[in-house]
Amino acid sequence: MITQDFLDTNITYLTGVGPKRAEFLNKELNIFTFRDLLYYFPYKYIDRTRFYKIAELDPDLPFVQIRGEIKGYYTEGHGPGKRLVADFQDDTGTIKLVWFKGGKWITGTYTTGIEYIVFGKPGVFNGMINIIHPEIEATNKQAERLNSALQAQYSTTEKLKNQFLTSKTISKLTGTLLKQIKFRIPETLPAYLVSRYRLTELREALHKIHFPSNPEELEKARHRLKFEELFYIQLNLLRFKTNRSLKFKGFVFSSVGDKFNNFYHHNLPFSLTEAQKRVMKEIRKDLGSGKQMNRLLQGDVGSGKTLVALMSMLIALDNGYQACIMAPTEILANQHFQTITKLLAGIDIKIDLLTGSSKKASRKLIAESLLNKSLHILIGTHALLEENVQFSNLGLVIIDEQHRFGVAQRARLWQKNLNPPHVLVMTATPIPRTLAMTLYGDLDVSVIDELPPGRIPIKTMHFNDSERNKVFGFIRNQIAERRQIYVVYPLIKESESMDYKDLEDGWDTISRVFPAPKYCISIVHGKMTSADKEMSMKLFKDGIAHILIATTVIEVGVDIPNATVMVIESAERFGLSQLHQLRGRVGRGADQSYCILMSSDKLSREAAKRIEVMIKTNDGFEIAETDLQLRGPGDIEGTQQSGIPFDLKIADLGKDGQLLEYVRHIAEEIVTKDPQFEDDKNAILRSEMKRLFSQHQSWSNVS
Repeated sequence: MITQDFLDTNITYLTGVGPKRAEFLNKELNIFTFRDLLYYFPYKYIDRTRFYKIAELDPDLPFVQIRGEIKGYYTEGHGPGKRLVADFQDDTGTIKLVWFKGGKWITGTYTTGIEYIVFGKPGVFNGMINIIHPEIEATNKQAERLNSALQAQYSTTEKLKNQFLTSKTISKLTGTLLKQIKFRIPETLPAYLVSRYRLTELREALHKIHFPSNPEELEKARHRLKFEELFYIQLNLLRFKTNRSLKFKGFVFSSVGDKFNNFYHHNLPFSLTEAQKRVMKEIRKDLGSGKQMNRLLQGDVGSGKTLVALMSMLIALDNGYQACIMAPTEILANQHFQTITKLLAGIDIKIDLLTGSSKKASRKLIAESLLNKSLHILIGTHALLEENVQFSNLGLVIIDEQHRFGVAQRARLWQKNLNPPHVLVMTATPIPRTLAMTLYGDLDVSVIDELPPGRIPIKTMHFNDSERNKVFGFIRNQIAERRQIYVVYPLIKESESMDYKDLEDGWDTISRVFPAPKYCISIVHGKMTSADKEMSMKLFKDGIAHILIATTVIEVGVDIPNATVMVIESAERFGLSQLHQLRGRVGRGADQSYCILMSSDKLSREAAKRIEVMIKTNDGFEIAETDLQLRGPGDIEGTQQSGIPFDLKIADLGKDGQLLEYVRHIAEEIVTKDPQFEDDKNAILRSEMKRLFSQHQSWSNVS
């Protein structure tokens, strides 16, 4: 019987691999074991039942298959362009087959007078149709393929191709492995789940995903493997959530006292939106439940998350506890400090700021006041994680833009108490529902899906480089109306490898178009010292600088109501989520604001789609859903630290949202009835969970 241990056999020992090939498979594809190869899934399939005639071939066609004979070989070209060419003929015409290397092996392997099947992508050279580096096999060998209909195509690399580890080779190695284990692959889901949800058995699914006979078989195999992948992720998250609620008792914030009420009745700058009220009720319920709160607060730019965070901290203070906010940048930490100080004016609450720039004397004072309880709220950056920062009774931790912090960093903040504080993590990066369920499936989620009243929607426009003078004219008019302008660049310096606008070149151009002393221009980028950045930002905040030229360091945390125009240079360089974040820096006052997307005249289809979406909507959640579909979860900011212990091998969060919700309900039912998987029928779940997750830190306690 094949066991799970057998599947962990080193790939070196598979017939056809050996030490050298194994090294390349390790480095290039992360294939180390038999199991890794079985779970290295094809990215597409090609129908090998269709044969074309040579007369039908066209360079616009995808991969094609033709039958015919090699009529003769000859060489063309000189030096690096030298190539072996074969005339290949069927009853309708002749094409050229071309090889730039391996000529001796080709001529020794494929002879004239034998019928071959040729497979490849048609191209054209000097008016003649050709196929470069085609796959060739004798007609009588076709029947030996494990699949005669849909041929799997595997992602590979140039280094692998140079070692003759092509897609075809990977398919062949997978076939060898499946024959060796004779499809006796141990099941990884309990029999009752396979039966109840009519799933294909694992051994058949793994066979058919690599060698499907028809599209129906392939679809069933995909469904089974996606189901399992998403199911175990959800099962793990829900198990952590259940175990945490059993293991950790949260501080009970039983009362809403003077500090909260004083702020609510005298300092609240505007009435809460219905969404803010709903979220506050959810947080209030958590804080009084006796269980540790672990809640994710999602809200679009400008939706009022900071106000909700402050009111939550005031509840902690009213119950005799301290609170802190950790932000990823000094700019954002400073912004929080200024905003909260202003909101709490006249209320007896001590707030302080701790960043990398804080002086030694200030740090000492903060450390002392934390321990003697005279400091109520501490706002800071990674500096909060330092060992000498010890709270007397930390009751609530708020982590802003949490995806910018690693798991280990969050853990250090979380462990500053003997008993774990309540945790509220906030993000202004809207997360699609499917992604939130996967990245934060063990957290409770609150969403502020409503902007404060009176906000005028930002108008987004797109201009090409050739229309730059129009944009400069528009900026000039806005400055004349006493408005301020952001201009954001993707790069600080010019790059040889990327044809994008850079900040240094932009500074030269804008300084010429908007000369001193009539115009004042400020500059901020990541390589400046904190003091210089602060000075530049102050010029802009105080209204002295008309234009702020920056990189994406201003993506979060900059709140200047008088800034009404955001110009994003080389907008095609940015992802949707980042474009939306940058756009959110304007529109924070009572005046109409604008986001201008500048791009080169030539755009890829995907870049054009991103710009089209930005123009069409200001809804961050709609933008996030589109971003997920366009780019996939691995590329969306923050997902690399998501706590998913492996890359998704087959499921697609952009397309499999319905299946994800379906498996989550199934996982919830199991965890509710048998949280430790002690029931005999769940023995497979217990062993699989151990195999899949035992090497990975529990991150649910630190998010």
